[in-house]
Amino acid sequence: QVQLVESGGGLVQAGGSLRLSCAASGSTFRSYVIDWFRQAPGKEREFVAAIKWSTGTTYYAESVKGRFSISRDNAKNTVYLQMNSLKPEDTAVYYCAADRRPVTTTKEYGVESWGKGTLVTVSS
Repeated sequence: QVQLVESGGGLVQAGGSLRLSCAASGSTFRSYVIDWFRQAPGKEREFVAAIKWSTGTTYYAESVKGRFSISRDNAKNTVYLQMNSLKPEDTAVYYCAADRRPVTTTKEYGVESWGKGTLVTVSS
C-alpha cells in the first residue's frame, strides 16, 4: 500500500501562489496515479489534478486548468501541486490520493490511499 503525507498549505492572498507537496512511500507507488482532491467548507470533496507516475501524464479539473500544475520528482518520491493565481474559492483542505485507475478518473471511488490533508486559505 502507498503512504502519503501532504505539506505546504497555508494562508495566501488572492492572486498569490502556493506549492503543495505529497511525499509518497511504499514498495509500488511508482505504478500508481497520484491525485489531488480538495474539500471546501460545506462542500463535497472534488477532484483537482492527477499524474501517472510512470509516464508523467497529467489531467486537470476545468476549474484549475491553466492555474495549477502537477508534477513529480522521482529522486524525492514527491508529487507537487503548484497553484498560481489563487482565488478565494480555492480555499479548501487539499488531499493527496493514490490509485491505479486511468489518470482521467475524477471520482473518489477506487482511491486506495489518502493523505490526511493540508489546509489552503486564500484571502480576498
